[in-house]
Amino acid sequence: QVQLAESGGGLVQAGGSLRLACAASRRTFSTYVMGWFRQAPGREREFVATINRSGGITVADPVKGRFTISRDNDKNTVFLQMNSLKPEDTAVYYCATAASIDVLNAGSGRWGQGTQVTVSS
Repeated sequence: QVQLAESGGGLVQAGGSLRLACAASRRTFSTYVMGWFRQAPGREREFVATINRSGGITVADPVKGRFTISRDNDKNTVFLQMNSLKPEDTAVYYCATAASIDVLNAGSGRWGQGTQVTVSS
């Protein structure tokens, strides 16, 4: 089974930046898509961004222009650079990987344990 290890969460003031990283334990067909979801207290988990091994990127509208997803295929690692953070970005951010975006959106695939991002106003 592929394991995911996340890092980089924390507390930041509004307007600040954070960079999340997530390393997959190995590369398989099931890690073709890697990405990030988030869940704020009392809310449903929501999609943030994904990137596939070929470089195809999808980004959610609320973070478009502020968050950038990238990937190092040699290290099986995905990054999320978060700039111009807002209090509404506060959530637990989960790294996920699967063979396709559809699998992730269905809640399947492999998921990390989550990392807390808190943006103070």
